[in-house]
Amino acid sequence: MASRLVKFTISVLMALLLAPSLLASSDAPFIIAHKKASLTRLKSGAERVSVSIDVYNQGSATAYDVSLVDDSWSKDIFEIVSGNTSMSWERLDVGALVSHAFELEAKVQTAFYGAPAVITFRIPTKAALQEAYSTPILPLDILADRPPVKKFELVKGVGKVWVLDLCDLHCDFVYLPGCDTIKI
Repeated sequence: MASRLVKFTISVLMALLLAPSLLASSDAPFIIAHKKASLTRLKSGAERVSVSIDVYNQGSATAYDVSLVDDSWSKDIFEIVSGNTSMSWERLDVGALVSHAFELEAKVQTAFYGAPAVITFRIPTKAALQEAYSTPILPLDILADRPPVKKFELVKGVGKVWVLDLCDLHCDFVYLPGCDTIKI
């Protein structure tokens, strides 16, 4: 009796483990898109937003008539400096990666929450267009007053820094003037 129960349990576990791989092996594209945005303060006081979107086909078939549209950038807040917010490709082969980038300039101070970009594509076996969404971006604090960053603030409290030279397998330490030594 126990032997049957063990065999049944193993059979069920194997079926559960193999089911996702069987479903994933269907002959279809699987689009993954990653959207990134970064801010750069210009000397003129304006702020530049650099946006890049990477589109991957992680499926097992080619996607055709791939179109990317990122229309979440309000014209009241942003002005396009270079590129445009949409792009299209004839096809996206299995395992392929395409990227699209554009730059905007902010007009007003605000906290901006951008929506994901929309990617549409065609599968030859289906009549309807398929849709995928990119990752959303983190909120952008446009033209916000930021305190200056003190890059060496952490080093200030350290009195001795160990330096390891991997080429000679030699250890040294460096004293920083004006700092108290910390014994570990």
